[in-house]
Amino acid sequence: MESCSAVERELDRVIAKFTDIREDSENVISDVTNLFDSLKDTLTDDEASSQISENQVTILNEAFAKMREKLHRITTEHREIHGTVSKVGKVIDRNFVSDFQATARSDALVEDRNMQMLNKLVAEHYIRQGMDDVAEALIREAEIRTEFSPKVREQSQQFAEVYHIWECITNHNLSPALEWSAKYSEELDAKNSPLEFKLHRLAFIQILSLGVGAQSEAITYARTNFGKFVNRYEKEIQNLMGSLIYLPTGIHNSPYKHLMSPELWTEAAYIFLKDCCNVLGISKDSPLSVVVNAGCTALPALLNLKQVMQSRQVLGIWSGRDELPIEIDLDPDHRYHSVFACPILRQQTSEDNPPMKLSCGHVISRDALNKLSNGLLLKCPYCPIEQSPEDAKYIYF
Repeated sequence: MESCSAVERELDRVIAKFTDIREDSENVISDVTNLFDSLKDTLTDDEASSQISENQVTILNEAFAKMREKLHRITTEHREIHGTVSKVGKVIDRNFVSDFQATARSDALVEDRNMQMLNKLVAEHYIRQGMDDVAEALIREAEIRTEFSPKVREQSQQFAEVYHIWECITNHNLSPALEWSAKYSEELDAKNSPLEFKLHRLAFIQILSLGVGAQSEAITYARTNFGKFVNRYEKEIQNLMGSLIYLPTGIHNSPYKHLMSPELWTEAAYIFLKDCCNVLGISKDSPLSVVVNAGCTALPALLNLKQVMQSRQVLGIWSGRDELPIEIDLDPDHRYHSVFACPILRQQTSEDNPPMKLSCGHVISRDALNKLSNGLLLKCPYCPIEQSPEDAKYIYF
């Protein structure tokens, strides 16, 4: 984000420079036009004489001098803008790296198994998007040998329906979403979801947008659909009903103009996608999009590491490793399971070094367990209990 902001600031400078030059050029052209108009009037004052007088020659020379000065001013400013524009490219080069070779393992896709896994991941993404024909073409051309489970096929059909309803909401068509929310009303209430109320609120606002003639229809809709939400959304319902007073003058010109904001539709579409996938038990994002988003989040840190390693002439930091050389904290949207770090060795546990629960209840890594063991005796590093290392149990997170 900092890199994008730096480029955006430089672009703002270029745009401001272009705006200033345009305004200045328009003023200069207007001055030159007025100068020639006044020059024409001066030269045509004396119609009897066909010869240009000495005074008129002086006026012409002064006019040409002023015109050359203004032309030189415009060309100078135009020449300077090239330097400002070229700085944008330099800022982009400075803030963005086009060579990502050092941040990836070149041998990752050499194995046929990994390529099959990648192709399957892409095909599953297309299936989730309802693009079965593209997915089938990829499966055929890539010779994907692994069959997709019925669960994946079922989820793809569910997600196609979800995406269709989401698209209807963004197009201000609430009928499919209202039918779906009514069908799963109990499940939404159990999860304390605001989706159903927000959909009915948008439907009520749509009626309000029809004008004063739809007042009775809006009241009828509110009485029919808002009753079950009074305890949770009393204040919001009061605001909706208060907006009826301003129907004769227009909601857009009232204290309730925020009800006409397009952000309410964007919010409802997002909540529907999130809560619908939650109710149906399917992931909102495909595995491919999750991997890409997580990789984009981690990429800046890896690029910084690459620069540090190159400056210190440290090579091969990715070779022979199944994990990143540094710990990267992803945002909360990309946290799917607990991660345990050994409190003794300060290392994140893995399959080769799993967390082990001692008989006293404290948890450490297997490497720490082996280092602290003294033959058949182990003293817990957190309490005075002595125990046998054989009593430690593997913990699965």
